[in-house]
Amino acid sequence: MQPKRPIPTRAHAALPSARSRITAKAAKRMLALTVLLAAAFALLAALVTYLVDPLQFYHRPFGYKPVFSSEQRYQNPGLALHYDYDTIIIGTSMTENFLPSEVDNALGGRSMKLSIRGSTADEQYKIAKLAIDTGKVKQVIWGLDYFALKTGDQEAAGPFPDYLYDDNRWNDYRYLLNYDVYGQFFKGIAKVLTGGSGSQSLEKLYNWNDSVRFGKQAVLKDYEKAQQTEAYFGLNEEPLDVIKRNFNDRVLSLAKAHPDVRFIFYYPPYSVLREVVWQRTNAERYRNQLEMDVWMFEQFNALPNAQVYDFQTAGEWTYDLDSYKDMSHHDQDVNTGIIHAIGKRDPRYRMTPANARALSDELAEQVRTFALTEAGDPKSVRVLTSLNGQEPQETSFSGLVIPGEGELLVPVKEAAASLGAAYAWDQATKTLVLSRASSRVTLTLNDTTAAVKSGDAVKLAYPPKLVDGQTFIPLLKLAPLLGFDITAEQPNAWSYRYTLAGKPTAH
Repeated sequence: MQPKRPIPTRAHAALPSARSRITAKAAKRMLALTVLLAAAFALLAALVTYLVDPLQFYHRPFGYKPVFSSEQRYQNPGLALHYDYDTIIIGTSMTENFLPSEVDNALGGRSMKLSIRGSTADEQYKIAKLAIDTGKVKQVIWGLDYFALKTGDQEAAGPFPDYLYDDNRWNDYRYLLNYDVYGQFFKGIAKVLTGGSGSQSLEKLYNWNDSVRFGKQAVLKDYEKAQQTEAYFGLNEEPLDVIKRNFNDRVLSLAKAHPDVRFIFYYPPYSVLREVVWQRTNAERYRNQLEMDVWMFEQFNALPNAQVYDFQTAGEWTYDLDSYKDMSHHDQDVNTGIIHAIGKRDPRYRMTPANARALSDELAEQVRTFALTEAGDPKSVRVLTSLNGQEPQETSFSGLVIPGEGELLVPVKEAAASLGAAYAWDQATKTLVLSRASSRVTLTLNDTTAAVKSGDAVKLAYPPKLVDGQTFIPLLKLAPLLGFDITAEQPNAWSYRYTLAGKPTAH
């Protein structure tokens, strides 16, 4: 029979064994050592990042050639803090193709491009303020896009590294311990090693002119797609007072706060197709833009250190689709033209109290008179009609096609109304009769032969045809057959003006 073991008392059971006491002490030492090693590693990593400084946030590189990141929100603070310049270029991707050397030649000084693609006014304000606070800035070139002033777009822009833009050094750990900055650094090195070193110079930094394809076909494809995909944008358009508040807080306030800095603002030249799509898919946004163009100028005009240029109606660019990669983004040559115009203070584009409203009205006029040739070239077309010696009145057609040089296809009902003519349609024979006073013309759908009252046949260059379910007729060929004299004018390469003067009819 085995002896019974003594039952431990409660006090005896509560005392840890020697082994457990040693284990607890070892665990504490291990934890302390782990924390110490982690802190040492973090300190070492921070020191390495400070010395290498991939984004040049603390200093310019020493011992190696500068390597730049294409992540503008992260790279720009280092450029603003540690490089020499007296002029900064601010804005969205519309400003990325400026060449600093051309800006220097046009305006004098030494420029630094601090563009941020897809940026909001808030982001532009922060990089502009950071640069101005260095005391180096004497002038600012600022491309103002309406959409950058929208609060909704600010929320959609994604994360922004505010810790790189403030004066609080305690939050710099987010840069010093951020391994992502090395990813950007190594991408820059890879570009150099693979021969893509153009973007590694300040002259070509952020420039995408040579990496995309420009051309009419790409723009027209974007135009057709946008008329469907952008239809929902108008459902949540922000009130104009929100847009104005963002402008006051993020743009105007900076110009007011620095009267010793020269601010040059400009409205970028989107293609005319871009404006047309906005007008069709989001009429409120389109109207707001026109109003803001003038209102912003009026605010700037009260400041002696601000100038404004409006390039939205620069038809030599906005109607030349081969200068664009889509409906909005133009090539480097347009940026060159913009800075040359600013350098010359070109009165065609510089806004003044005398022309501010006229420039806005001209943009609206270009959209209202927009038409495409069958080859896909945008034009501005105006048709004025005079009946019985009256003053010519402009006629707006719901649809207008330019089939070729010297002709317009327009809806038959609207054409007849503008010409003071009666018309009759015979469904069985697909014939249309237009008559005015003693003149009568008979047309057949898709037939290039027309018959006049005398019985003679007249050859048409373009026949009547159906367009989206409507019958369109060749207006400029038929108007003389109905007793009209036509005066054709071409004020410039992208616009036509036709005046149709009807001969008096007997009463």
